[in-house]
Amino acid sequence: MTASLYARIRPLLFGLDAEDAHRRAVYLAGVAGRTLSVAARAGLRAMPPTSSRLERRLLGLTFPNPIGLAAGFDKNAVASHLWPALGFGFAELGTITALAQPGNPTPRMFRLPEDHAVVNRLGFNNEGATAVAARLESILQARPRIPIGINIGGSRARVGDPEAELEDYRESTRRLGRLADYIAVNVSSPNTPGLRDLQEPARLGRLIETVRGQLKRLGLGVSAPRVLVKLSPDLAEEGIAEICASALAAGTDGFIATNTTLSRDGLKGASVNEAGGVSGVPLRERSNRIISRIRFVAGPSVPIIGVGGVSCLDDVLAKLGAGADLISLYTGMIYEGPLLARRLAHALDAELACRGCSSVAELVGAGRADAAAGQ
Repeated sequence: MTASLYARIRPLLFGLDAEDAHRRAVYLAGVAGRTLSVAARAGLRAMPPTSSRLERRLLGLTFPNPIGLAAGFDKNAVASHLWPALGFGFAELGTITALAQPGNPTPRMFRLPEDHAVVNRLGFNNEGATAVAARLESILQARPRIPIGINIGGSRARVGDPEAELEDYRESTRRLGRLADYIAVNVSSPNTPGLRDLQEPARLGRLIETVRGQLKRLGLGVSAPRVLVKLSPDLAEEGIAEICASALAAGTDGFIATNTTLSRDGLKGASVNEAGGVSGVPLRERSNRIISRIRFVAGPSVPIIGVGGVSCLDDVLAKLGAGADLISLYTGMIYEGPLLARRLAHALDAELACRGCSSVAELVGAGRADAAAGQ
C-alpha cells in the first residue's frame, strides 16, 4: 500500500474507535502471518529491505536493516513472519505477562490527529506467557529472517509484591526465553500501577539478575537471548546514570529508550486529558534526550534501541545522531501506513549512499561523538 493510497483510506480507518481499528489490524496481520508462516516452512521466507550499508551486527544478531517494530502492536505474537514482509529489520512482540489479563477498562486508546499521537492506557492486555509460548513454538519452527524480540512485563496482580513480581518475570522468562532472540524487560509502562517503581536501581538490579539467572537455568549457552531494559522517557536525567550502572552491573546487554510519556506539553488533541501514556511525534524529542543521556553514561559500546516519534527519515537520523543503534516504531504506522518501515529503510539506504557512508555505524559513531560533546 503506497503512502498516497493510505492517505486516502486513513479517514475511513479513523472513523473507527482506535482500539477497534487496532484489533482489526491485528486480525488481518494474524491471517497474513499464518499464511507466511506456512510459506516459511516451505523455505519461502520474506526478506526485508537490506544492503551492506543497512545491515547491523549487534547483540550477537544480524539485523537486515535497523528499522524495527516496537512492542505494543503484536501483543500476542500472532504475526512474526509478516514483519519482514512489511520491511522491518526486527520485531519486538508483546508486552507479554506471566498471567493472562484483560488490561484496563475500555475505552482505553485514543488518537490525537492534530499531534500525530496516540494516548493509551491498555494495561498489558494479553493472553499470558503460557498461551503465547505455545503459539510461538508452532510459528517459529521456521524462523523469520529477522531477529524476534520478546517484551515481558509484570502482571498487574503481582507488581508491588517484591517476591511475587520477581517470580512473575522469572515465569515469563522460563516460558518464552527459548523462543526469543532478545528479551526486553519492560519496567516503564505508565499503565500498570507500581511498574515504573521497578526502575529504582536496586530493584532493577535484582530483577535483571532474576531474568539472567532463569535464562542460565534454561541451559541455552551461547544461544541464550540477550537482555535489554526498556526505560521511561519521564526519568529525571540526573538519575539515569545510577539506573544504567545498576542494570549493567546486573548483566543487562542494552537499553530500549523509550516507553510512552505522561507529559502533555504542547498537545492540542481533543483526547489530551485522557489518562495514559502518549506515543508518537510529541514523544520524539523527549526520547532523543534520554537516548543521548544513556549513551553518555553507558559508554560507546552498549546497544540502544531508540523508540518514540519515528515517522520520517529525519526522525531516524535524529535518533541515530542521538546515539541509538537501532530504531523501532509503532504509532508512525497509524498515521503513515503499514509500509512505513520499508520506505524508511530504502530512504536511509539512499541517504547513506548520498553521504558516502558505507554503513549505519558511521552515523551512529558521529552521533555518539555529538552526544558526548553536548553533555
